[in-house]
This record gives sequence, C-alpha cells and structure tokens, in this order.
Amino acid sequence: MDTSIPSAQSFSHCVCLGVNKAARGTTRRYDAAFRPLGITSGQFGLLAALHRPRAIPLGKLAEGLGMDRTTLSRNIKPLEDGGLVVTVADAEDARVRALALTARGLEKLREAAPVWQELQREAKARIAGPGWEAVRQQLLSLA
Repeated sequence: MDTSIPSAQSFSHCVCLGVNKAARGTTRRYDAAFRPLGITSGQFGLLAALHRPRAIPLGKLAEGLGMDRTTLSRNIKPLEDGGLVVTVADAEDARVRALALTARGLEKLREAAPVWQELQREAKARIAGPGWEAVRQQLLSLA
C-alpha cells in the first residue's frame, strides 16, 4: 500500500466529502417534500430568491446564490417554461436580463412556504450542540 496517500479512513473525515454528503441527504429530504407541489428544493430556493419588489439582474442573482450565470440560466428555464418566472429587461439597463416572479410563481411560493417551514424545523432539530446559526456561519466560512 502506498503510504504517501492517506488511508480510506482519513478520506472518510474529509470536509468536502462530509459537506457534500450532508447536502445530498438534505436535498433528498427537501425534494421529496416539494415533489407533490411539482417543484424541487432548488426551484423553491430560486422562487424564494426572486420574492422581492423588483426584478433582479441575472448576474446579481447568480452571485448572491453562489452560482455561475450559465447554471442559473439552466435552472431558471423550467420555471420560465412553467410560467413561474419571467425574464424582463433590467430597469436600470435594458441590455441586462433580469428575473421576476409571476403571479403564478408567487402563488407556488405561498403554497410551498409551509412545507419549507416544516422542513426547516426538522432540519434544525437534527443539528445538535451549537445550533443552526453557528453551523450556518461555519459553512459560510467554507464558501
């Protein structure tokens, strides 16, 4: 065995693998709960991020979500196709693409909010010790 490579046991303590495993498990639980509403957890997150008084430029939204513009555009497409989100010209620069919720999108968000609130309660209950706010700050430090 090559001793210059950490053991499998060492890799099981990898921060990246642990965070990814937690993210996948959490995403599965949220996706299952949102499935009856016809959306995914990622789509809920996008709808929630668009719940604001004015349309937001695509680049600014991508930055705020920690996504690249291409990934965001790809994830927005099904929401546009479903009539939940609309692309408009930015109010300050008509050359810039901005995104906004439609009335149908706002209704979907209203429908999904109680599901999300229950998921949040359950997820926070799983975090023992320091509590969610401390864990959230620690995770943000990794971003």
